[in-house]
Amino acid sequence: MKRIILSAFLVLITSVVFAQVQNYNVGDVVDDFTVTDTDGNTWNLYDLTSQGKYVYLDFFFDTCGPCQTTTPIFNEFHDTYGCNQGNLFMLSVNNGTDSDAEVIAFENAFGGDFTHAPAVSAEGGAGAVDTNLGISAYPTYCLIGADNTLLINDIWPIANLSTFANTIPASANAIVMECSLGTQETSVVDFNIFPNPSTGSQINIALASDTASATVIVYNILGSVVYTKIVSKSTFSIDPIVTSGTYIVSITTPSGTVNKSLIVQ
Repeated sequence: MKRIILSAFLVLITSVVFAQVQNYNVGDVVDDFTVTDTDGNTWNLYDLTSQGKYVYLDFFFDTCGPCQTTTPIFNEFHDTYGCNQGNLFMLSVNNGTDSDAEVIAFENAFGGDFTHAPAVSAEGGAGAVDTNLGISAYPTYCLIGADNTLLINDIWPIANLSTFANTIPASANAIVMECSLGTQETSVVDFNIFPNPSTGSQINIALASDTASATVIVYNILGSVVYTKIVSKSTFSIDPIVTSGTYIVSITTPSGTVNKSLIVQ
């Protein structure tokens, strides 16, 4: 899949891959910035990193086809690792051409079923961040460390959740965790896992309400799918998990999707 490159000149050199963050090299300290997302929340980079957070930035614009394709995967990453409540913080940053209304419409149309990462439009100061980093193609996904240095200048190509999960530094001590922000869909699709923690030999799930069909997906800490099942009843068991660790159980019904953490001891 090609990305959209905004440049006066296009130089095609097949043997070289150019970083999409043009104004910083990996290891450089990134300038501080403050933005306001479409929900009115203000985020300051250095405040986030001072809390030990590793910040993933998603640069996009609303008519960018590759952005439309990969945005739901970024949102799945955000949801799977706790909706910014853990050590990872995900933020979508517009290129500075779209308004709040346009960014909201973009997220509604292309953001997917997972809880969406905060998104910043031109009205929230996105353009200044885009210009400061020197973004040359869209989408561009990059990672800023807790020490304010640029760790990864271009995460690409994006295949699935594992693409992002495999970039998480060990020093981030990030784990798959239940998204604690909550959505309307979450309250409708709610379910319980028992026992939890589990030995892995017997894992039971009870949906809060009956459903005609539900898709169950279990991810490991790296975001890889370890189990899938389609069920048509409210209480059921899933196959044993023999490897200890933290997992995320994702259940999708016609009412929406919800994720919960499962600990196997």
